[in-house]
Amino acid sequence: MHKDLLTVEDVSAEDLQIMLELAARMKRDRLDWHDQPLKGKSIGMIFSKSSTRTRVSFEVGIHELGGNALFLDRNDLQIGRGETIQDTARVLSRYMHGAVIRTHSHSDVVEFAKFAHFPVVNALTDKFHPCQILADLFTIKEFSGKLSGVKVAYLGDCASNMGNSLILAAKLAGLHLAMASPEEYRPDKDIIEHGVLESGSVSWSPDPKEAAKDADYLYTDVWVSMGHEAEKEQRLKLLAPYQLNESLVACAAPGAMIMHCLPAHRGEEITDAVMDSDNSIVLDQAENRLHVQKAIMTMLHNDDWDRLLSKE
Repeated sequence: MHKDLLTVEDVSAEDLQIMLELAARMKRDRLDWHDQPLKGKSIGMIFSKSSTRTRVSFEVGIHELGGNALFLDRNDLQIGRGETIQDTARVLSRYMHGAVIRTHSHSDVVEFAKFAHFPVVNALTDKFHPCQILADLFTIKEFSGKLSGVKVAYLGDCASNMGNSLILAAKLAGLHLAMASPEEYRPDKDIIEHGVLESGSVSWSPDPKEAAKDADYLYTDVWVSMGHEAEKEQRLKLLAPYQLNESLVACAAPGAMIMHCLPAHRGEEITDAVMDSDNSIVLDQAENRLHVQKAIMTMLHNDDWDRLLSKE
């Protein structure tokens, strides 16, 4: 695995297989898992954006792996007062053993990782959300038993960090990803065309019913993310036809699962009836953030795969 996890492209197909197997074992044996690759290590959590699931899952995960989680709000650091990212990364490298960063600018995380001497995990930027998507792949495999050939329909803002990351995940895992959005929020053409799609497919349509047709999973996210509040009125108007509701569910394959990375704005991108349906696996996604992130941190701080994967 790459030194850092900044995007899904830092994960190879072999890495993904190891990660999913390791996460499954960590989930199954959580109360009896004694390997602590972060023992004696301090991991900085540098957050510029508020969080519930990301902060709690990483803090709990670092603790369960034997490490010490040090939460650092951007305003707690001199970087919030003009110190360069380069200097901050170099100084923190003298104190800590890793960093988890949740911020707006993806280029800031790339810059930090360039000068840090420890593993850096992107816990969300405006461009990519790799930890969420890797947890989603784990969740899909839990329910379908496979990834390759599974159809996922993503509805809403396809030019978002989630849209970008799903495209990369489809390339990595062989998903059939069908995206639907207004023209204004269509997926990034460069991300679709970058790299090689070994299997699976990525398509876009302005018609949500076309994307949802025969889908095994229906996925949506908030329409007004942090930083887009000024566009709220326009977004709600343009994205209204892409609401994940019962009529769209009826277009999908029988028993299609419902996904949302949370937080959800009920009544906007998803209805209560769909969110709370028997086929909703939203809470499974949220739980699996913990297990997959523990696997990610283990892989970044430990190379002894044979021993870890032979645990019974």
